Amino acid sequence: MNDGPAYAMTFSSGPQPIDDFAPKLGGDPVWLEAPQWPLCHRHERSMGFIGQFRLPGQPLRMAYLFMGGRCELTFEPDAGENALIVQPGRVPGFIETIPVATGDSLVGPEVLIDLDEVEQAELERGESYLLGEPTWLQHRQHPPGGPWSFFFQLHSSVPGVYEVNFGDGGVGYGFLSGDEQEGRFLWQC
Repeated sequence: MNDGPAYAMTFSSGPQPIDDFAPKLGGDPVWLEAPQWPLCHRHERSMGFIGQFRLPGQPLRMAYLFMGGRCELTFEPDAGENALIVQPGRVPGFIETIPVATGDSLVGPEVLIDLDEVEQAELERGESYLLGEPTWLQHRQHPPGGPWSFFFQLHSSVPGVYEVNFGDGGVGYGFLSGDEQEGRFLWQC
């Protein structure tokens, strides 16, 4: 159980391109270390970039979210059709990466993410936020092989700002391994 604060995400157009380690959706990742662009396991094509998120604490660490665009298994945390790459960290064994810095974005124009500290009780089901506890659309669903700690929750769209295919009105959930060296992602709708 995460007893610390949660941080509600608000989204706005920022200066283009966003080329620092700010949390964002869209565009290209700003890699902290050598690029590790993941390939879709099933189709062996580059996944699309969704966004980047700073891990809490110091030193600076980042997590980069990717998803395949043509496969129905993108909701599974370990099917190799999505990836949450942690830097510095380790890439899960079921993910293959290539040293490419730029590629396709699944979001479109870059969107800056602002974080505002809130109490967990203030968050609504399906809202986008960092830390706290997940608000599940369906049943509780942590990735296998834990322990895993909840990192973020991302709604599939904000009208007029961004849209990602997590199913019909879906929500994505990011997790970090107990040692915070690996990430996992899943979504529900």
